[in-house]
Amino acid sequence: MKRKLVAAIGAVAMMASVAACGSDGGDNASKDPKDRKETLTVWLMVDAQSTWPELVKDVNAQFNKKYPGVKVDVQYQQWADKAKKLDTALGGDKFPDVVELGNTETMQYILNGALAEIDPKKYDNSDTWIQGLKDTCSFEGKQFCVPYYAGARVAIYNTDMLKKGTGSDKLPATEDELLAAMDKVGAEYGKKDKRFSPLYLPGRYWYAAMSYVAAYDGKIAEYDEGSKEWKASLSSPEAQKGIEHFVNLVKKYNKADQTKDEQDHANVMANEKAALIYGNGWESGSVVDGENNGNPKLEGKIATAGMPGPNGKALPSFIGGSDLAVVSKSKVTDLAQEWISLFTSEKSMEVLASKNILPNNTKQLEPLKAKPETAAIAGAVPDAWFTPIAPGWTSIEKEEVLENMLLAILKGDSVEKATKAADEKINELINQES
Repeated sequence: MKRKLVAAIGAVAMMASVAACGSDGGDNASKDPKDRKETLTVWLMVDAQSTWPELVKDVNAQFNKKYPGVKVDVQYQQWADKAKKLDTALGGDKFPDVVELGNTETMQYILNGALAEIDPKKYDNSDTWIQGLKDTCSFEGKQFCVPYYAGARVAIYNTDMLKKGTGSDKLPATEDELLAAMDKVGAEYGKKDKRFSPLYLPGRYWYAAMSYVAAYDGKIAEYDEGSKEWKASLSSPEAQKGIEHFVNLVKKYNKADQTKDEQDHANVMANEKAALIYGNGWESGSVVDGENNGNPKLEGKIATAGMPGPNGKALPSFIGGSDLAVVSKSKVTDLAQEWISLFTSEKSMEVLASKNILPNNTKQLEPLKAKPETAAIAGAVPDAWFTPIAPGWTSIEKEEVLENMLLAILKGDSVEKATKAADEKINELINQES
């Protein structure tokens, strides 16, 4: 039951042949740009439509100035069903030429041959791309996607609630002080609402749980040089301490359904059922966005800060974000690469930064560390953690394994029993033969 790394390497070799079966534009690539008549299909997530539509419009205008006869068909996707739709599209003959992927999704598409190799030198600031994003686009020394924007999780809190409970609207700097503040906020607001959660951490929120694992120097899995394989390590003492710490916080402070995941935690805060959540920086905007189930009445009352963690240190954040890739089956890969180059240019990253979205490179990230609105999230990026860059990891439903482990503990299993079971499942799936 061993899935050797050579199997993954074989997949990449296969990818090269798949890409070769596609086209870089063929005879069309040699035409005058004004004579090109193709359609370029771009899949972007809905975030671009709602938050930076002017950037999409401007990039398309730049592109069409050079290629006036090429139609750019931008289709916006929802995170909930994008992966299923993409898998179906890649199996047929109607697929995007450019696709946005969450950075946890990229490796599976790299290994199954779906993405074309790119040359980083063709893209602005590639020498300063944020490492956590660059790594998710890389395999065997080759690059298969372009970092788009970065994200990190921070404390998102209601300043009015904090001030009423503690007398101050500033988030405490240490976890001990933070939890003492949450106790006071809970006592104040819990009198009227028994389901009010001062700190709302959903029980199946594995991103948060693994941040606490990282805080204790634990890992989901580690690469063993001796066996040349990845080995799950959630049952290590360090990881167990982090998991236990997280579960104890859930049990004490989440007064609602502890078995949920984090998908609606911004909505919980919008409904004033929580004083603090641990989420992506952009979710602070979701809390007050009236068009997307937010609460506009909370405008100006929702703030962000670095999340205090155990042992007097900041809680390590998961490095989130998106990448842009060219589909290897595309018949217009040259156009796709050029569009991505425009969309991830230094000028385009300036637009994202102006909206407090973290750009794809450390050069343009640096000023955001000094900006009050972005200091917390920008500061969390350099020390952020990521899931194992293991070929076999992409073949498992990692969320389900980790979520089931957390649920088992919440329902009464010991941390030792649950982490051992999770390690066994992860080892089985990461290292299984193809």
